[in-house]
Amino acid sequence: MTNYFLIGLGGAFGALLRHFLHTIFNFFFYYSFVGTLVINLIGSFFLGLLINLLQNKIYSDDFLNYFLIIGVLGSFTTFSAFSYETIELILNKKTILAVIYILLSVFLSIFAAYIGLNFNRILN
Repeated sequence: MTNYFLIGLGGAFGALLRHFLHTIFNFFFYYSFVGTLVINLIGSFFLGLLINLLQNKIYSDDFLNYFLIIGVLGSFTTFSAFSYETIELILNKKTILAVIYILLSVFLSIFAAYIGLNFNRILN
């Protein structure tokens, strides 16, 4: 039951953080997908970083796994917003921009997770 509480608490925090940051990005950028892209990159980086911490057993598995990874990052990053914004670009006849967004989202998110995973090695 504790794991469900950790996921719920982390999910609420991640969702609020995502909404706050997305609102800020929408203020500065014309296209709403910029905020989603940056949020997903930040989330992917921290996912890699947290996986590294799990591998090294630096912190509690439950806290990292349930609260931070599943809860916070699960609600902070979003595939539904990515899908919606991609379809919105295509419907508005911005197909090339949609393809660029798809490629940037997939490849940069994986790269950000890899950087997060190897963050300690990069700094040393």
